[in-house]
Amino acid sequence: MRVVELFAGVGGFRVGLERANRDFFHVVWSNQFEPSTKRQHASEVYVARFGPGGHVNDDIAKVPTADIPDHDMLCAGFPCQDYSVARTLSQAAGIEGKKGVLWWQIERIIREKGNHAPEILFLENVDRLLLSPAKQRGRDFAIILQTLSNQEYVVEWRVINAADYGMPQRRRRVYVLAYKKGSVIARMIGEPARWLFEDGIFATAFPVAGGTGGGLFGGMMPFVLKRDGEDLADLSDTFNKSNKLRPFGSAGVMLGGQIWTAKVEPLYAGRRMTLGDVLVSGDEHGLVTDDYYIDDADVSRWAYLKGAKHEERRTKDGFVFSYSEGGMPFPDPLDRPSRTIITGEGGAAPSRFKHVVRDPMDGRLRGLSP
Repeated sequence: MRVVELFAGVGGFRVGLERANRDFFHVVWSNQFEPSTKRQHASEVYVARFGPGGHVNDDIAKVPTADIPDHDMLCAGFPCQDYSVARTLSQAAGIEGKKGVLWWQIERIIREKGNHAPEILFLENVDRLLLSPAKQRGRDFAIILQTLSNQEYVVEWRVINAADYGMPQRRRRVYVLAYKKGSVIARMIGEPARWLFEDGIFATAFPVAGGTGGGLFGGMMPFVLKRDGEDLADLSDTFNKSNKLRPFGSAGVMLGGQIWTAKVEPLYAGRRMTLGDVLVSGDEHGLVTDDYYIDDADVSRWAYLKGAKHEERRTKDGFVFSYSEGGMPFPDPLDRPSRTIITGEGGAAPSRFKHVVRDPMDGRLRGLSP
């Protein structure tokens, strides 16, 4: 299977696919570009790990679709942005004001590939995508789904917390699989609810218990995103305008323009890994150097930032307000999955959000190594 990896970072999709089956999945082209930075660190790591062949470090918007090889599956972890759509006065069918620009590059590629569009899209985003924007919950995801429907794809999605299936990190993300109509997998989809709970790709890889609403499959009733005659601009303006609904559950299927969705619960009985299971000890392989350890003089500052607070604070212009926040574990427990690891974990500066662990070898407090 020929794979293209967009917004590739350091190659997360590629690592997963090649670990699953290196002989089957072949990344034929990849793109990673970080705007407004001189050093392209992620791209450099990608090339160092996988080689320069087929890798492009350039703004994807400047890459002609013709320069991207034909492929069977497109993978992309695109950023969560604003996907609002506006119609121009001079061209009613035109679309502009698209702030979620990287999503529209995905749309552009599959549209311009035409009959050679990939049969499978494998997408990832933060789970709040299902509820954004805050004033019109679900609109952004509705636009994405309708865009895929317009391009003749059927879709399934699932919000997965890695820790629910044994991984050592609590990390919730929404994953989307889209299959071109007429493709092998698209033809396999029969009863949508059964696909969602039993037969689908997500259901077989990450089993779930029944959804909300009662009945075998949660009593789901299908709904459509837009009425006949409406376009994406209409959908952007009107979808959940009252903001009273939470339209999309943690799992769903879109087939033939109709959507079935439900809140599902993970069903897992395998091994559950913890942060302690994957922690490198201080003297193991020389991976944890002195700069990872916290100076004794800084411990109180770390403890303050991690602790609960109920205090009076003052703004620069003199306004006084009450500030409250809950406490966080300090140090982080080793017998549970870690909190979500963020990109800003590095560095010695005290922080509320960085992980601090007690090294099992010598008991000293330190940060996480890569």
